[in-house]
This record gives sequence, C-alpha cells and structure tokens, in this order.
Amino acid sequence: MYQPTGSTLRGSVVAICGTAFVLVGYDQGLIGGVNTLPSFRAQFKQPDANLDGIIASIYDIGCVVGSIFAFLLADKLGCKRSIAYGSATVLFGTVLQTSASERIQLITSRVITGIGNGFTTCVVPVWQAETLKSDNRGALLIIQSASLAFGQPLNAWLALVCSSVKSSFSWRFPIAFQGVMSIMVLSGLPFVTESPRWLISKDRFVEATKVIARLRGHGASVFDPEVIADRDYMVRLVDQERAASNASWTELFAEGKKRNLSRLLLGIGPYLFNQWSGINTLAYFLPVSFEKNIGLSQSLSLIISGVLGTQFFLASIIPYFFIERVGRRKLLMLSSGGCSLCMATISIALAVNTKISRGVFVASAFLYFDIFSWGILPVSWMYAPEIMPLQARTRGVALAVALHWLSNFAVVYITPMAINSLGLKLYIIWAGTCASFVPIVYLFYPETAGRTLEEVDDIFASEKFGITKTRSPLLDKVPDLEVCKHCGHHIARSILSG
Repeated sequence: MYQPTGSTLRGSVVAICGTAFVLVGYDQGLIGGVNTLPSFRAQFKQPDANLDGIIASIYDIGCVVGSIFAFLLADKLGCKRSIAYGSATVLFGTVLQTSASERIQLITSRVITGIGNGFTTCVVPVWQAETLKSDNRGALLIIQSASLAFGQPLNAWLALVCSSVKSSFSWRFPIAFQGVMSIMVLSGLPFVTESPRWLISKDRFVEATKVIARLRGHGASVFDPEVIADRDYMVRLVDQERAASNASWTELFAEGKKRNLSRLLLGIGPYLFNQWSGINTLAYFLPVSFEKNIGLSQSLSLIISGVLGTQFFLASIIPYFFIERVGRRKLLMLSSGGCSLCMATISIALAVNTKISRGVFVASAFLYFDIFSWGILPVSWMYAPEIMPLQARTRGVALAVALHWLSNFAVVYITPMAINSLGLKLYIIWAGTCASFVPIVYLFYPETAGRTLEEVDDIFASEKFGITKTRSPLLDKVPDLEVCKHCGHHIARSILSG
C-alpha cells in the first residue's frame, strides 16, 4: 500500500480533516436548504415552526451524544479509528435519512448522523494539532475552518439546483450527498498515520518512531538522530504528564499543577462564542431568514444564500496568510466586535423596513459572515486543542465540543420561533453577546500563536488563573535543534513538538 511521507503525508491529514469538516458545514445548512421545498413539506405533513426547529436541531443533540462517546472512547481508540467509526455512523444515518418517509424516521436518522459528526469533530482538531508544525499549525488549521465554510455554499447551490425538480428527489439527493463525503474520509484513512503522541501515551514506541520518520519525510529513517530526538522528547513530555497526575477523566476538573480546570474553561469559551454569536440563526435558516424577514421569493433566497455561502468560504481562507502573525486573541476580539456591529445594523434595518433597509439587511449578513470567518470561526476550533495538556486533551476537547453542539441545539431550536415572535429583537440580543466576548478575551485568554504545545504548557505553569500577560504571538522562528534545558541533549523541534 502506498504510504505518503513528509509534506504529502501532512497534506493528506489536512485533506481528510478538511473533508470531515466540509461535511459538518454542509449539515449545518442542510435542512434550511430543503425544508421550504413543496415536496419536502408535503412528505412530512406541513411541519409547523416548532417541528421545523426540532427537525433541524435534533441533529445537534446527536452531536452532543457523539461528543460524549468521544469523551469516553477516543483516548482508547486513537484518532484514526475514532474518525473511521464517526464517518461510518454518518454514512449509516445518511442512508436512513435519505430513505425517510415519516417524521420519526427523519428525526431518528438525523440523530444518528449527528452522533457520527459529533464523534468526528472532537477528534479531528486534536489529530491535526498533534501532527502539524507549530510555526504553521494555525495556518493549516484555517483550512479546517475554511472547509467547514465551504459546506455552506455546497449545500445552498445543490439545494438550488435540485429545487427545480418537483419530486422528492429535490430533497433526497442533497441529503444523500452527505454519504459522498463520508466515503471520501473512510477511503483516505488507510494511507495516513495515527497521532505519534497518542501512540507514545500507549507505550507503542516502535510505531511512534515510524510515524515520526514518515512525518519528517525527506527519506528520514527510524535511526536518524532527529527522529530519535523527537521521539525521546515526546516520551519525556508524556512521562511528565503522567507524573503530574493520574490518567482518569476526573483530572480534567481538577486545577492541579497543569491548571486543567482553567484550561478547560478557557478552551470551552471560543466554542460557546461560536454559537452565541448568532451565526446559526443565519446559517441554518438563511433562506428562511430572507423569506420571513425581508419578503424575498424562495428561489431568490436560495440564490442569495448560495452567493453568500460562496463568499463566506472564500473569506474564510484569508486568515491563512496572517493568523500566526496577528494571533488568536486579536482576531477573536476584532471579529467579535465586528459581528456585534453587523447584528446591530441588521436590527436597525429591520426596524426601518424600507426597500433600501432590506438591501442593508442582506449586505450586513454578507459582512457578518466575512468577519465571523476571519476570527471566531477558525479560533473556536483551534484554541482548545492548543491549550489542553496531553493527558486531558482529547477528553477536554470532547467536552468542549459537546457544549458547542448543545448550544447549537438551543440556538437552532429557538430560531424559527424567535424569528416569528421576536423579529429584530433577536438580532439585538446577538449584538450584545458578541460585544461581551471582547473584554473576556482581552482579560483572560493567553496567546498561543507560534508556540509549541509544550510552550503553551509553560504559559499555564507560570501564570495563575486571572488576567493573562501573554498577549502577543511568538514570532521568532523555532530552530530545528536546540539544547534541552533539563538534560543538556539536543532536541529536534520538528513537526511533532507542536
């Protein structure tokens, strides 16, 4: 079997993770793209706003359950098997969802699909964080968030194309398309490696050394000094983690020397910022928002949603070029402030309710998605894996993602009813929540850009809970070799030290 190495291998990891996140983004807008189609509404007996909310949001309950499974099982299974099981579950749920003819089958199958995606989204960020270089880890993780953004226009355009068909094909095919991405992920997994950090944590040193050599590339072998130094460096770090605390899940909620509880709370924050920014009030029901709020036709709403989604995807690529230099903190604060202004503008436009103000509503929605994609979107998925200690990383990210999906459920469930009952007040609420993120990030969130995962450990070892002093990215290039301050040996700071 072909075994890629070096940059090809790392690119393959990014591609598989990206495909998994395209699926997540696709699913977030899936029901919003098909639930206004006449054949869909006729098939499921004209669901009201409450049932619309249940059909859309029940997927997020499945994601919560999948995150809990990841919390309990991912450390035992490893990254590759966890992603494989999650993708296979999505594929099974897709088959049931595509063939649904009754409400109960549609709802149940969406839960199953959610379980698979919830499991996968817990593991993918950890896998990438543990295999990519520290000096471009954030930039490559941008591809992950851009992939999530790409799922939105993919769904919107596919729904638009299929909407011209009068039969159930108009909504069954967009639902079935989820399976294509699941198959792509499953097909790519045999060619890539397990996380070397996870292998070492399970005392599988020979396999870990082979993985390190493959990730280094350039013909590196298991006997190369740099490969051995990388492995020994990681072994020492794992041993230090084990010495600091036991490996039970309860350590996640204990502060201890590693400040696990503080890091857990800080890691959860950006996931909650993502949801309580109001993004899914627009993303899940974008065509519905255009129809209900400003009276656009169904076809025009789908077209504008497709254009907006495409711009969202293109805008989400832009941080690739500056996220390591600007840093997580600054982007998160600027993005939150900008999203707050956009939501405030949307509420004003709805209050004025003229032809011009309806255009302002659409323009503000476009700008909101752009600004969201430059900060809140990428940082929310990369920050927790970067700040959690190794022994608690998978469990910590799983818990954070579970709360992300639980918040997603709450927002998506109330949105159809809130649009009908609150109107412009809903967007005022989102403007306030976005504004509140700015001081929280400024005061409490340390900067991780340019730092290895071990250097992030040092931040929490030196700073106690409270106002952070680490506010700038580490811009200096990390040398290939440096002397370990503990043992005096030369340590390779390669792709695997962050």
